[in-house]
Amino acid sequence: MEKTLVKAPFRADHVGSLLRSESIKKAKRDFQEGSITAEQLREVENQEIKRIVDKQIEVGLQSVTDGEFRRSWWHLDFMWGLDGVEKAATEVGLAFQGIETRKETARVTGKIDFSTHPFLEDYKYLKSLVPEGVIARQTLPSAVQFLYEITKPHNIDYTKKHYPNKGDLYNDIVHAYKKAFNAFYGAGCRNIQMDEVVWAVLCDKNYRENAAKEEIDLDVLAKEYVELNNRILADKPEDLIVTTHVCRGNYRSTWHYSGGYDPVSEELFRNENVDAYYLEFDSERAGGFEPLQYLSGDKQVVLGLVTSKSPELENEEAVIARIKEAAQYVPLDRLCLSPQCGFSSTEEGNELTEEDQWKKLELIKKISEKVWGE
Repeated sequence: MEKTLVKAPFRADHVGSLLRSESIKKAKRDFQEGSITAEQLREVENQEIKRIVDKQIEVGLQSVTDGEFRRSWWHLDFMWGLDGVEKAATEVGLAFQGIETRKETARVTGKIDFSTHPFLEDYKYLKSLVPEGVIARQTLPSAVQFLYEITKPHNIDYTKKHYPNKGDLYNDIVHAYKKAFNAFYGAGCRNIQMDEVVWAVLCDKNYRENAAKEEIDLDVLAKEYVELNNRILADKPEDLIVTTHVCRGNYRSTWHYSGGYDPVSEELFRNENVDAYYLEFDSERAGGFEPLQYLSGDKQVVLGLVTSKSPELENEEAVIARIKEAAQYVPLDRLCLSPQCGFSSTEEGNELTEEDQWKKLELIKKISEKVWGE
């Protein structure tokens, strides 16, 4: 009997990061203080990752992650593992609504490449826990997000020192990311999720106004970004499903950027060669569903209609009504449901409990069964 192929995304889905347990937090503190070894920390992480993988499967999710339990940030830890990149301090953190992040960044120190990476062993452990019929997903910051980080004002001089030519920089980023994708594929990964805040940056009203003053053509920039990702995806294995998640900032239940997808929708939804988009739609800051009309081919959209930022449980019928509204622009059979973002994009986590988190995911599963019968 032929085995049924299981492909992401799924009707009931999630974005990846989960609230760190107290035992994980304590073990990391103990390791930083020198009271436990790296091996002892990893053993605690292994136990907690197994627990939350089992819980995701119990909830009914078909695509599971390790909750990003071994990471400090959703993006920087991966960047720090690339060749020619180091962990560096900044003078100030990123300013969210009424709060500032830790003062850390990724900085170029030499030729960018991918030779080996701690995330590979992390993925192999995750995959070893997952039964047949369930996918072990790898979440990564996109190449565009990496480019954005290393060309920020506090990093640009370091990058230009090693890459005076933009073409050489782009070529090496593409080369490194292709090698990364191939390495994860070789480890058995068939679902990579590229996480990106950059698209929300390009949609933000204040950012667009400042760019106009500096005579920066954001439409040209959007094309460059899509082309960069597409170069990496150009010859990926056919059975490797690659999706992208667009976020407006998610740090301790606060946000950073605001604005609907309209300014980038045609370029992003029509021209980026991904299989699906995980999109934030849990607040008015994300705008309406009209930009989805530009979705090309048979791409899917995972509607982030359930917020990961607060413990209040959404009204079931209200969520169903919004799914039907989105179906005016994308056929219902190409829609899925998830939270708008992870529950813990950084190790600090959002302001809700683990019980609240599971209730949200259970609600998503319940709604998906009502809407799609699966």
